[in-house]
Amino acid sequence: MAATAVRYLRSVGAPTSAGIPATTPATGPALNPTTDRAATTPPRPALRAVQEDERAPLDPAVFRDTLGHFASGVTIVTTPASDTGSAPAGFACQSFASLSLDPPLVTFMVARTSTTWPRIARAGVFCVNILSADQEGLCRAFAVSGADKFAGVSHAPAPVTGSPRLAGVPAWIDCTVQAVHTGGDHLIVVGRVAALGTDPGATGPGPLLFYRGTFGRLAGCAVLHDE
Repeated sequence: MAATAVRYLRSVGAPTSAGIPATTPATGPALNPTTDRAATTPPRPALRAVQEDERAPLDPAVFRDTLGHFASGVTIVTTPASDTGSAPAGFACQSFASLSLDPPLVTFMVARTSTTWPRIARAGVFCVNILSADQEGLCRAFAVSGADKFAGVSHAPAPVTGSPRLAGVPAWIDCTVQAVHTGGDHLIVVGRVAALGTDPGATGPGPLLFYRGTFGRLAGCAVLHDE
């Protein structure tokens, strides 16, 4: 990550510690960039850990309850089997979003404690299966850790990565892992879209929604127009 930051600073013309030239004061000899580094590099601020009594007085339960008022769709993120004889992997994910149109990027967030994420990371590919309102049971099956999540689940390989594309989902997005960023107790995974598609026959029930800890569906739908 440090190397990425340095490359960015150089691309916009900002100085880095490795790129600050020696300077010549109004009087006296030129400074040696090695022996007189303290004179050419601004002092760094002292770094220390945040103390417990300095943390924001935020109740995790209040945080969850407040953010739960934001309704989201629900997906299942899958990745192919790592080797012959093993099963594919997947997990239910509500933290998914479109990120960029050009290039085509999507993102999902996964807990650092996830047992499925290491398999996705090793494969470097995944498929996002967007669920319909009548697929709550499928979602619950993939939300259980340690179970055989693909037992009785019909699926086919996505066209580019081979990640499982689940039968009956209204839409799917086939991706390769583009980048991974840290985000507290979660990881922010960015995927580059390699292929995607929809099944018009599966869109009838509408999307599966998650709101305040429960599943739901749309009672009606209004078209919004940009002003």
